[in-house]
Amino acid sequence: MKAMVLRTYGAAAEFDAVQLPEPEVKSGQVLVRIGATSVNTVDTMIKQMGTDLPLSPELPALLGMDFAGTVEAVGEGVDRFAPGDEVYGCAGGLADLPGALAELMAVDARLIAKKPQSLTMREAAALPLVGITAFEGLTRAGVKAGQKVLVHGGAGGVGHVAVQLAKHFGAEVYATGSKDHQLSVINGYGATAINYTSEPVADYVARCTDGQGFDVVFDSVGGANMANSFEAAALNANVASTVALVELDLSVAHFKGLSLHVVFMLIPMLHDFKRSEHGVILTKLAEIVDAGELKPLLDATSFGLTEVGAAYDRLTSGQAIGKVVVEL
Repeated sequence: MKAMVLRTYGAAAEFDAVQLPEPEVKSGQVLVRIGATSVNTVDTMIKQMGTDLPLSPELPALLGMDFAGTVEAVGEGVDRFAPGDEVYGCAGGLADLPGALAELMAVDARLIAKKPQSLTMREAAALPLVGITAFEGLTRAGVKAGQKVLVHGGAGGVGHVAVQLAKHFGAEVYATGSKDHQLSVINGYGATAINYTSEPVADYVARCTDGQGFDVVFDSVGGANMANSFEAAALNANVASTVALVELDLSVAHFKGLSLHVVFMLIPMLHDFKRSEHGVILTKLAEIVDAGELKPLLDATSFGLTEVGAAYDRLTSGQAIGKVVVEL
C-alpha cells in the first residue's frame, strides 16, 4: 500500500512516499481503507520535536491520528462493524500505533464509531480528536442548560466544536477571538463573540455576566491564558483546559473555589485505558452532527496524500481557517 513516512524528525523533515505491506488485522481490530485524514497541532509537534515528545513513534514514522474511511475487514471478536461500514476515529500516529497517512490502517475497534451520515469523508476526518476533546472537557466541567459558558479560542480547532456542543447542551455561550473572521465564525454558531484584544477580562465579565463570572470556562488556548480563565470564572465554577503546560499561581482558583479539569484525550491510545469511551463519545457526536447541531469547520485548501508536507505547513503557518484535511 502507498504511505507517507518520516525518516527524520525536525522542522525541515520531509515526508517520503513509500510502499508498505498491508497491515495484518488482529483480534479486536478492523482494517480501514482511509478516505481522509486531518492534521492536528499535536501531529505537527511530533514532526518537529520527535523524541523530545515521549509519545512520538520510532522512525520511520507513520503519522496521522484522525481519519474517516471504509471498513474492509474485521478481526476476531469484532461484532459492531462489518465490511462496507463507513467509520471515523482517532486511533494511531503515535507511540506504537501506526497512523492514517496510508491507504490502509488497522485500528482498535474500541476507538472508532460509524461516521456521521450527513458528513463527507473529508468533513468526518476533521472531527475525532477535537470533538472528543471538546466533549470530554465540557462534560467533565458539568455543563448544563441555562449556564453561561465561556470558550477561549472559539474559532480554533477544539474551540469551534466546544462552542457548538455547549449550545447543544443548552448553555448561553460566549467565546473569545481577535480577527474579524474568527469573530464571524463564533457569531455564526449563535454564540456571542468577544474580542479579547480590545476588551479586558474584567470588562467582558461585567458586561456579559453582571460581574458574576461564567459558570464554565473552556480554555482551548491554555498556557498563560489560564490566568484569564480563572479571572473570568464565577465562584465555585468549573474550568476545563486542553493546554495546561504552565506554572501558575493558583491563589485566584483557591479563593474562588474553582474546579480545574485538564483534558488529554490521547490517554486511551497511549495507555490502553478506557478506549471504549472514545467509541461511545464518537457515536454521540455522530448523533449530534446528524441532528444538525454540530459541523466541523474546514480550511478551504485541499491536499492529496503526497501533499501532506504542504498540509502540515498550512497548519503551522497560522493561515488556516478551520481544520486542514488530507484526502486519499
